[in-house]
Amino acid sequence: MKKIKPSLARTMVTSLRNRKSRPGERVSSGTTEGVMTVASYNVHKCVGTDGRFDPERIIDVIREIGPDVIALQEADQRFGERSGLLDLNRLRLETGLLAVPVIAGPKSHGWRGNVLLFREGIVRDVHQIALPGLEPRGALVAEIDLEGKAGLRVIAAHLGLLRWARRQQADVILDLLQSRDERPTLLMGDFNEWRLGPGSALTRLEPIFGPLPPAIPSFPARLPVLSLDRIMANRAGLIADLTVHDTPLARVASDHLPLTARLDLGKVED
Repeated sequence: MKKIKPSLARTMVTSLRNRKSRPGERVSSGTTEGVMTVASYNVHKCVGTDGRFDPERIIDVIREIGPDVIALQEADQRFGERSGLLDLNRLRLETGLLAVPVIAGPKSHGWRGNVLLFREGIVRDVHQIALPGLEPRGALVAEIDLEGKAGLRVIAAHLGLLRWARRQQADVILDLLQSRDERPTLLMGDFNEWRLGPGSALTRLEPIFGPLPPAIPSFPARLPVLSLDRIMANRAGLIADLTVHDTPLARVASDHLPLTARLDLGKVED
């Protein structure tokens, strides 16, 4: 039997100890002055831990979070017409969230399963990036002008299952940012990387995003021990708070728990 690396073992033990202290359901009305809520959520094609396909539960979890910006992964079918799996009209009516437009199949919500939704502001530019690897992975890059604030760049990504592919995919994201104007940037999604420290493929992003933020277990949803989902920023202090959204509904709606963050909008203006 392969020996579990100490870093993984420590993550598992810490997660089990902290499970009882995780926050309960939080209902938000959206942006408060100087603060914005963002989230990343792998919806697992709307199939819950009970094996049941139920898109309405996913919408209910998003409503619990009350995000201003949220990145979804696996929100489209993987094969065939890659049809979207959520009722975007209901989502808009109940949460005020609109999907960033993409060029994809006529029935798709997003780009290779990545859907980026936002509540306020103007989307100035959108880029769909194909990421290397054996799986059809991608990143969605949006430049959003917030009302009364400077612009915010948001990158929603879903990295691959293979370690060598994650390294290459991180390099593509890094090269993309180095070729663009510097601005406040969020990178969030399911990165499929449980390793911590030098062994993590995500360390390749440190030239722009600095030291990796604390790893918060979000998978599997019923008893999370692996920090597969991440939210990171290229400016110190932009992320004021980072937590997992652990509620009874979230534990059953998908095999991942959502990861949420509060942004200090003062850092966007700096």
